[in-house]
Amino acid sequence: MKLKGVFLLILLSGFFLGLYYHYLLEQLSGIPFLQTLSIQGNSPYWRAISYILTHFFTILSSLSIILVSSIIVLENRNPAKTVAWLLILTIFPVIGFIFYIFTGRNVRKKRRYKYKLIDLNDLQGLIHISYDFRNDDGLKDLLYKPERIIHLLLYNASSPMTQYNRVKVLTNGEETYGAMLGSLEKAKDHIHFISFIVRDDQVGREFKQLLIRKAKAGVKVRMIIDGLGSRSLPSSYLDELKEAGVEVYIFSPIIFPYLRKVNYRNHRKITIIDGKVGFVGGLNVGDEYLGKGEQFSFWRDTHMMLEGDSVYFLQMIFLMDWRFTAQSELSMEKRYFPRHEVKEQLYVQIAASGPDSDWEYIQKVYFSLITTARRTVYITTPYLIPDDSILMALKTAALSGVDVRIIVPEEPDHLIVFWASRSYYTELLEAGVQIYSYQKGFIHAKIVIVDQEMATLGTANFDIRSFQYNFEVSGVIYDSDVAKRLEDDFVQDMMDSVEIKLHDFNNRPFSQKAKESIARLMSPLL
Repeated sequence: MKLKGVFLLILLSGFFLGLYYHYLLEQLSGIPFLQTLSIQGNSPYWRAISYILTHFFTILSSLSIILVSSIIVLENRNPAKTVAWLLILTIFPVIGFIFYIFTGRNVRKKRRYKYKLIDLNDLQGLIHISYDFRNDDGLKDLLYKPERIIHLLLYNASSPMTQYNRVKVLTNGEETYGAMLGSLEKAKDHIHFISFIVRDDQVGREFKQLLIRKAKAGVKVRMIIDGLGSRSLPSSYLDELKEAGVEVYIFSPIIFPYLRKVNYRNHRKITIIDGKVGFVGGLNVGDEYLGKGEQFSFWRDTHMMLEGDSVYFLQMIFLMDWRFTAQSELSMEKRYFPRHEVKEQLYVQIAASGPDSDWEYIQKVYFSLITTARRTVYITTPYLIPDDSILMALKTAALSGVDVRIIVPEEPDHLIVFWASRSYYTELLEAGVQIYSYQKGFIHAKIVIVDQEMATLGTANFDIRSFQYNFEVSGVIYDSDVAKRLEDDFVQDMMDSVEIKLHDFNNRPFSQKAKESIARLMSPLL
């Protein structure tokens, strides 16, 4: 059935390409330069050239579609991705072919990122963390039993439960940057920093000057920024850091002809100070995250500060990313995993996922949280493009009587992603999911709260890109106090939102429905 569909698309493409090239060459026949060469639109010379070129380009384009379509089908991709790529190749044969070669090939991702892998056993000589908390008294009181997630991350993602932690939720940019800058100022041994976006603006320069000052004071500062997210960062910014002794590397820089790397981005935001304090969450580095950007006057986001055992695993993630990005290995020294003084029992697991892993761990954490929730599932996300499994989990939970609520932005920062997200609203609303449109500004937090007892907070959006293409990290927090703290923010965000009603949404203009449908076709590739 797939091959029949491919050949049908090829025949249709050939027909429309022939018409297009014939029209194009007819227009060229009126160009004065060609007329001066006595190549007139009605001359036999021009008709011969037109005939040859039309059929040449039609055959060439059809052959490219045959080649790429065959590769796509034989790769046994997700059917939605296959249809999306075939549609692009049909409508935009030449551009689609180039775009696929650079970004669409289903390459052996683990082979490319093999230098990121570090054996967890290397860490066991430095820290001592139990592998099994399923019978721990501190977890028995939870209504939600997290054995499945604990097992998933431990035995598949090499991320055991950590027991002794402190977690501080940081709401919005001002509180987050204040805590981060204050902790960075106290660094004595090393600073490890990853960010998807770094801007050369007031906030970006404040971070830069602090890192320069610490490097000159003898602190070892290492920094990774993403080549796509920070593509507008001027080289002078990086040069100043390097001159001061800061080691800066760009993760997968966008350099022709290696544009295929554009598909796999480091979307993590991690800061580690002396191996004892860690930060992770939704905020990059820039004025826009303080509501000082050109597009939004208010930016709603959430970060968190971690102390204790969980910081060791943020450190592991940094070391893996550093190994790949810098093409050099940092030895597993005790200085990166020092003893801490945290005695409070607060259970945290660090979930990392990306193209270097066998499974989409954060996606599976989200799926497990939704499908086993008993009372409530509260989600905040800037982008809502679920795959089939997450979509089914959300609808099934709501139909089963679980109170499922999702807060999304009212205004877009990426238009196509925004329209694609809205295409899922109708079926979610019909299943009983409540969707709220945030009115106060742009909401960028990435949070899931279940039964007032568990939560995830990190860098991963509720979309296919975060699940499958980006390197992401989230903290899974098994603590009712933290969950209630996040839920308080969620309730406030609902008050700053408007609930989307099914009847009103179904009466939106046809033009919006058309945009949503087209964007949804492209959603597996966004």
